[in-house]
Amino acid sequence: MTPDQIRNVQDSFALVRPIRAEAAALFYRRLFELDRSARPLFAGRDLRAQGEKLMAALGFVAAALRRPEAVLATAADLARRHVGYGVHEGHYESVGEALLWTLDQGLGAAFTPELREAWAAAYGLLSRAMIEAMRGAPSRTST
Repeated sequence: MTPDQIRNVQDSFALVRPIRAEAAALFYRRLFELDRSARPLFAGRDLRAQGEKLMAALGFVAAALRRPEAVLATAADLARRHVGYGVHEGHYESVGEALLWTLDQGLGAAFTPELREAWAAAYGLLSRAMIEAMRGAPSRTST
């Protein structure tokens, strides 16, 4: 990511913070519309609590983009846990699409093409790290 992209993501997350509960609700609604296979992963889960975790993770990523090693290490740990929840590689594409849609809905005119590109780059960094870690994670059925 370029320094400008990092700054744009970090600055724009300040606009997301006040609408985080609404943004999380929009995100999950859109994710489940895009990818029906994602819905069972959240069966029995409190989506409000999941939304808080999502927003905390996005806040961490945005804040840590100037230290990519921190993002990558956290992403790897997160990905290994997600394998146990049943997440597969295909989910990352629909999550990215839902994230960008949510930011567009939540930020409106402030979500410029340049900002969209910056968030897509940040999510790309995160998702690639998670997929790589996922590929190296032990199988759920292994002992």
